Amino acid sequence: MTKSRSAQVGGPAGPRPRVAIAHDYITQRGGAERVVLALHRAFPEAKVYTTLFEPATTFPEFGEVDIVASPLNRVAAFRRDHRKALPLLAAASSRIRIDADVVIASTTGWAHGFQTTGKKIAYCHSPARYLYLQEQYLGSAGHLSPAVLGVKALSPYLRRWDRCASATVDTYVSNSTVVRERVREIYGRESQLIFPPHSVDVSGPRSPRPELEEFVGLGGHLLLVSRLLPYKNVDKAIRAAAGLPLERLVIVGDGPERESLKASLPSNVRMVSGISDAELRWLYARSRALLAPSHEDFGLTVVEAAAWGKPSIALHSGGYLDTVDEGTTGRFFARPEVADIAAAIAASRFDVWDVQKIKAHARLFSEESFAQRLKGLVDRASQDAKSANDGLV
Repeated sequence: MTKSRSAQVGGPAGPRPRVAIAHDYITQRGGAERVVLALHRAFPEAKVYTTLFEPATTFPEFGEVDIVASPLNRVAAFRRDHRKALPLLAAASSRIRIDADVVIASTTGWAHGFQTTGKKIAYCHSPARYLYLQEQYLGSAGHLSPAVLGVKALSPYLRRWDRCASATVDTYVSNSTVVRERVREIYGRESQLIFPPHSVDVSGPRSPRPELEEFVGLGGHLLLVSRLLPYKNVDKAIRAAAGLPLERLVIVGDGPERESLKASLPSNVRMVSGISDAELRWLYARSRALLAPSHEDFGLTVVEAAAWGKPSIALHSGGYLDTVDEGTTGRFFARPEVADIAAAIAASRFDVWDVQKIKAHARLFSEESFAQRLKGLVDRASQDAKSANDGLV
């Protein structure tokens, strides 16, 4: 699981700061996990600290990373479903101690509470949705469901813990305009805005997914890449596609709603999970457009689609306001409702797009720019710490 790495080599100004990376849990394949991999490429000597790590259900690149997980990781049920560990995650997070000059915490609720010996930079994907956006997070779950009752019972304690954790952060960075506003409203903190990078390799190998070859054919399908959670509105996208029999929709993702969604699939919709990057490239390359109906904090998939020259059909909300250039890289619909989604899909069939302009838009979200800005913050934090220590001498 781990690989040893040599110490960082210093330059003329002295040794580079010792950097560590923190992340809530590494058990899924999503945009936040891709950001952690981008952070590690920027700081390849850094260890990654987390509460839970399950190699089988996250990106294989994490097998090359030196990962330190909390004692909760010994429980296989928690690795399979981090939500089962909810009552224990605050205590476990508070006990993780990181010895580094600067820690970059990639977080939506836990890693900003890890203890550090140095400066802490929180790269915030959003303050915890299950605490502050419960209607979106829980969706239509019944008021007496175990999930709702559990979250509501724990919320007062977890909100107190979360705000105390936020006070330990030296510098906040937000991944989108809407998240910057949430950080200001919830934590009373100002934050810098640094968009996450895309790391799409359009020149990489492409492999067809066997069970989708006949369905995809020569292409022209809609693609939806998402975790299967209530606020992603995948159920409404399925119902919208069901009313458009000439369209084909491929859904790539996994999550708690997987089985219930699969049971509702019409004949013109397919759902797959656990696909390889080569299979995802194949799906992107042959798609007509990306369908993006969710409440997103940033919305990395629309940038990934743009790297392929593919437009997006997206909800006019949240992070998509930063990542979709209406009329150039995609079109918006106003509400995450079946009728709105269906109307936008139908109207999109008449759209004409400039593929080169779409690809140029994706280049604004480069990994090089992301890495340089984070390195600048790390150097500044390290210098601030050195100045403070010099002042104590």
